[in-house]
Amino acid sequence: MKEDYYELLGVSKQATQDELKKAYRKMAVKYHPDKNPGNHEAEENFKKVSEAYEVLKDEQKRAAYDRYGHAAFSGGAGGGGGASAGGPFHDPFDIFSEVFGGGGGGSIFEEFFGGGGGGGRGGRRGGAARGSDLRYDLEIDLEEAAKGIEKEISFRKPTACSKCSGSGAEPGSGVTTCPTCAGHGQVTASKGFFSVRQTCPTCNGSGQKIEKPCSACRGEGRVNETTKIKVKVPPGVDTGSKLRSAGNGEAGTHGGPSGDLYIVLHVRDHEIFDRQDENLYCEIPIKFTLATLGGTIEVPTLTAKASLKIPAGTQSGTTFRLKGKGMPSLRGGYHGDQMVRVKIEVPKSLTSEQKHKLEEFALACGDADEDEPKGFFDKAKKIFD
Repeated sequence: MKEDYYELLGVSKQATQDELKKAYRKMAVKYHPDKNPGNHEAEENFKKVSEAYEVLKDEQKRAAYDRYGHAAFSGGAGGGGGASAGGPFHDPFDIFSEVFGGGGGGSIFEEFFGGGGGGGRGGRRGGAARGSDLRYDLEIDLEEAAKGIEKEISFRKPTACSKCSGSGAEPGSGVTTCPTCAGHGQVTASKGFFSVRQTCPTCNGSGQKIEKPCSACRGEGRVNETTKIKVKVPPGVDTGSKLRSAGNGEAGTHGGPSGDLYIVLHVRDHEIFDRQDENLYCEIPIKFTLATLGGTIEVPTLTAKASLKIPAGTQSGTTFRLKGKGMPSLRGGYHGDQMVRVKIEVPKSLTSEQKHKLEEFALACGDADEDEPKGFFDKAKKIFD
C-alpha cells in the first residue's frame, strides 16, 4: 500500500502551498541523490516525496487525492508508472520545452516515467518500441534562477548501438520474421473455453528473429553510454519547475523512437533571501540611532545594491518594499518585489562617555520617571493575581 502523501512530506492535510513547498524543499535536500550517493533507500525516498509534492501542489490533483486517495490516479492514462501520478488528472509536466545541444559535466539521478514496451506510447508492430523517459534532478542557485542560465549535464543511458544501427543484428546478417508468432510479437494459448494472448516466447515480443546477434550490443540494439547535453534554464524557475528535452531519454528498441528527458529543478536555499513566489524577503540590522534619527542605507538585492530610506522613529520589525527587486515572472513581463524587514540592534557595550550621554538622553526623554513603568507592571500583576 502506498504511503500517505501528507505523511511523506510531514505536513497536515490543511497545509498551505507555502508549507508544502517548504516541507518538500527540506525533504528534497535530505534525500537528494547527490548528497546520498549509492544510498538506494534515500533515492527511493526522494522519488516518493517528489511524487507527493507533484500531486499536492496541484489544486485539482490534491482535491482528487483528498477525496479518493491513491485510487484517484489508478485510471492509468498515458504510458506507464513512475514518479508522476497517472489517471485522468495526469498532467506529467509543466512544459518549458527548450532546444538542447551537446556539452557536459554533472551527476545523474534517473527515474523511469513510463514508455517502452511493445504497445502503448510509441509501440509498433515488429518489435519497435519507444524508449523510456528519464528524469534528471538539477540544483541551481537563487541567482541562477533569477537571471536564467545554461547548464551542462551528463548522464548514462541506453543509446542506439552504432555497430548495428539499433537493429540488434550483426552487420551483414539479416533479420527475419519470427516463425512462432508470424511477426505479431504475441501468441494465443487456449485454456479451456478461454483464449489468452501472451508474449511470444521465441522472440520475447519483438516479432523478429535475428540470424546473428550484434557482438557489441548482444542483439539488444542498444548500449549504455554517457550522454552530455546543455540545458537552458529560463529566468524565474522555482523548485519543482520542469524542463523537457524531447528525444533525450532512452533509445527505443529495434529502431523505435527515443523517450524524453525531464529535468526537475531544485533551487538552493539562500543565506540572505527567502522566496515566496516572485517576492523576496530579507531581514537587515540597523543601529538604534539610525532608527531614531532616520537616514539612508544600502541594502543587498540579487543583482546589486539599492538605497533604502529609513524614516525617523522607525520601529523594529518594520517592513519596507523595494518595488521590482524580486524574482522575474516565469511567464515574463514583470518582477516581484523585495521586502526588507529591519531589526534594531542594541549595543552590547558602551564607553563611559557613550553611557553618560545616553543617560542624559534618557533624562531628557523622561525615561528616568518610573511612575509609568510601575503603573504598567501593577496592571500586569493584577492579571495573574
